[in-house]
Amino acid sequence: MNKNIAISVNNIHKTFRLPHDQHSGVKQYILNLFRRNRVKGYENQHVLKGINFEIKKGEFFGIVGRNGSGKSTLLKLLAGIYVPDKGSIVVNGTLVPFIELGVGFNPELTGRENVYLNGALLGFSRNQMDEMYDEIVEFAELKKFMDQKLKNYSSGMQVRLAFSIAIRAETDILVLDEVLAVGDEAFQRKCSDYFSKIRDDKNKTVILVTHDMASVKKYCDRAVLIKNGEIVLEGSPLDVANEYTLINFDAASTTTNDDKKNDIYALAIKPISERVLKSGNDMTVEILYKLDKESDLEMLFPSVALYINNTPIVFDTIRDKGVKNKIGINKVKYSYPTKDISEGSEIKVVAELWQRGRNRDDDTEAAFIDTKDAAIFKISSSKESPNGDIFRTRGEWGYDS
Repeated sequence: MNKNIAISVNNIHKTFRLPHDQHSGVKQYILNLFRRNRVKGYENQHVLKGINFEIKKGEFFGIVGRNGSGKSTLLKLLAGIYVPDKGSIVVNGTLVPFIELGVGFNPELTGRENVYLNGALLGFSRNQMDEMYDEIVEFAELKKFMDQKLKNYSSGMQVRLAFSIAIRAETDILVLDEVLAVGDEAFQRKCSDYFSKIRDDKNKTVILVTHDMASVKKYCDRAVLIKNGEIVLEGSPLDVANEYTLINFDAASTTTNDDKKNDIYALAIKPISERVLKSGNDMTVEILYKLDKESDLEMLFPSVALYINNTPIVFDTIRDKGVKNKIGINKVKYSYPTKDISEGSEIKVVAELWQRGRNRDDDTEAAFIDTKDAAIFKISSSKESPNGDIFRTRGEWGYDS
C-alpha cells in the first residue's frame, strides 16, 4: 500500500442474519415448533455493498449517512470488531476507535479507579497514568467527584470522563463516532478546540462519523455519503453535506403520502424549488387541499407559516386575496425571496388549513382545523455560519392559484 495512505477499504461487503424464529431455551424452541403461523428460518440483511475508499495520512475524513445506512457497521469493520464477508481493509498505523465511550467502566468503582482502569485498557502504565491524571480530571471538570462511585455519576459526567481519558491515547488514527455532541455547551467548546488542534496535526488521521453537517464543513478535508450500504457521493465536505440534506428531505420533509393511492388528501405541501438554495433564489412551495362541500368554499382557506432556524418569522393566508376555492382539489403556489436570509439557515414552511369564523370580519374566530408536516429548505453556504447570525426578512409571500 502507498505509504501516504492511512486506510484503504476495498470492495467491502457485510451481511447479517435476521432470525424470524426466536427462542431463549429448549422449552420455547419446542413450543415454537407447534405455533401456528410460524415464520421459519431467517433473512439476510446486506448492510454494506461494495464500499471502496482511501484515506490519506493526516486527513480529516468525514462519513455521513442516515440512521441505518451502514455507518456504524463500517466503523466496527475499520476497528476490527467485525470481519467483512468480502473485501479487504488495510490500516497503516495504530488505530483507536471512539465508538462506545465509557465501555469498560465499572459502576462500582470510583471515578479515580476507572481512570486507571481505562488507562490500562489503552496500554498506559501506572506511571504514565499518574503523570496525566490531573490533566484528565481538569479536562473533564470532575475534580470534586473523583472519589465517588461511578454509578452515582450522571450520564453526561460519565461520557465527559470517558472522553477525557480516550483523547490521551497515543495513536496514528482516531475513529470518532458522534463524539462532538459530548457534554454540555461549555464542554463541547473544549472538545471543538481539541479537534481544531488535531486537525492541524498532519501526523494524525481522523475519521469522523456525525449527523452534524456544520462539523463536517468545519473540520473535514473530504467526506463520503453512505446510503443503503453504498457510497453515493465522495468529495468536498460542502457537496456531501448538501447532498445529505437533500436525502433527509426526501425521507422526512415532504408531506405527500406515497402509501395512499391518491397522494392528495385533506392538506399537502410540496417543495417546488430546489431544497438547498443559494441565497437570493426564491423558495417555492405548492399547497394542495381538498374541499368536498359547497359550504367549505367560503369558510376554509390555506395558510403558510415561515420559520427560520425554528424561529417564527412570517404568517400569511390567501384569504380575501382574490383566489377562488372550488370543489375538489385546490392548488396554490407560494414563493418567498431568500436574499436577506443568512447562509446556512434552515427554513421550515408549515401549511395549515384554516376555518373562517361566522363573523367574516372577526379574525379571532378563525382557527386551524388541519395541519401537516413542513417542507424544509436550507440556504447553502461555503462555510459554517457563525452562531447567533442575524437574518432579516423584508419580502412578502407571493402566491399563484
